[in-house]
Amino acid sequence: MTKSRYPYAPDEFDAPAPQGAPVGVHRTPRSGWSKTWPFLLVAVVFAGLAYGGVTLLSGGSEEAPPQAQSSEPSGEESQPTTEETTEPPAETEAPPAEEEAPVEETPAAPDVDALLEVADPSAFVRVLNDGGPNGAAGSGKEALDARGFTNVTAEDFPGDSGASGNVIWYTENRSDTAAAVAAILGIPAEQVSQETLRSGDVMVVITTELTPAG
Repeated sequence: MTKSRYPYAPDEFDAPAPQGAPVGVHRTPRSGWSKTWPFLLVAVVFAGLAYGGVTLLSGGSEEAPPQAQSSEPSGEESQPTTEETTEPPAETEAPPAEEEAPVEETPAAPDVDALLEVADPSAFVRVLNDGGPNGAAGSGKEALDARGFTNVTAEDFPGDSGASGNVIWYTENRSDTAAAVAAILGIPAEQVSQETLRSGDVMVVITTELTPAG
């Protein structure tokens, strides 16, 4: 290459080099930006570090954001009372009480003396044994005689009366006398009824043992 075509100005590198040294090595001249940008980069890095340090130091003093308001009510309303949380004791059913058997009331004994005051001791009373114990008719007559009756007969019933238990039948207008006879002989009042009799004012039909009043 001739010197007329060499684009670079002569410098120290154009001098002949020692034997074996490189010849004709040149560096392109550096622009102003290439010389200044490393300093700018260092300045930016230091500026970022300084800003981060200031932000880190000032972060502890900043006011903390308010906590989200809890949806649960505060105070006594947020805690259930003991009455609300305590389950009531299970109800235990009491064993059914045993039903007591109804006490049958014993009917009061009739007042024989009071009944005799309204009875007719002279009425014709027939005491008939219809399958009762032997001598039941005679025992009934003796009990009536002892209470003042004066017209009493004792005999067996002719045939079958059809009565179920000791009964007393009486004719019209003899209910008071029949009630007195029933009380003396111990025959219940529900076994006394008015009937049509062929003979006598009051008829006593004995089918079981008598229990005369004492």
